[in-house]
Amino acid sequence: MSPVALQATSLKGMVGEQIGTSEWVTIEQDRIDKFAEATGDHQWIHVDPARAADGPFGSTIAHGFLTLSLIPALAWEVYTIEGARLSINYGLNKLRFISPVKVGSRVRAHLALTGVEDVPGDALQVATTVTIELEGAEKPAAVAETLSRIYL
Repeated sequence: MSPVALQATSLKGMVGEQIGTSEWVTIEQDRIDKFAEATGDHQWIHVDPARAADGPFGSTIAHGFLTLSLIPALAWEVYTIEGARLSINYGLNKLRFISPVKVGSRVRAHLALTGVEDVPGDALQVATTVTIELEGAEKPAAVAETLSRIYL
C-alpha cells in the first residue's frame, strides 16, 4: 500500500475528510517485552504470560503507550504531506485506551483530518483523529486526537 500524497496547501479544505487506513500489525510478545525494557514498565499484565493467563484479560496485553507509539509509523503508511519542509509531532488533545490489545492481536490505524490552523512561523497545526482498530473487536483499542506541526 502506498501512502496518499496530500498537498500542504490543500489541507484546510480537507477538514472532516477520512484520510485512510493502514495495514494490520500483529502485536507479538517480543514487541511488548522490548517496549517494557525501553520504558521500564515491567508490569506483569504485559510481561508475565503465565501470570497474565490467570489475570483479567486471559493473556498479556500491550502497554497503552505501546499502542500509542505505533501511530506515527501507521500514519506514514496512510499519507504523506507534499510541500512541507518539516513535520513534527506536537502532542495530543485527547486520548482514550478503550480495549486491551492482547498479545497476538492485530491492530491498524484509521485516520480522519479534524482540524487545520495557521500557526506562527509559516506553519500549520494539523489535528488528526486516529482510531486504533482491533481486529475482530466491536470497540477500538484506542482513539487519539493527534497534533502535528507542518512547516511550509
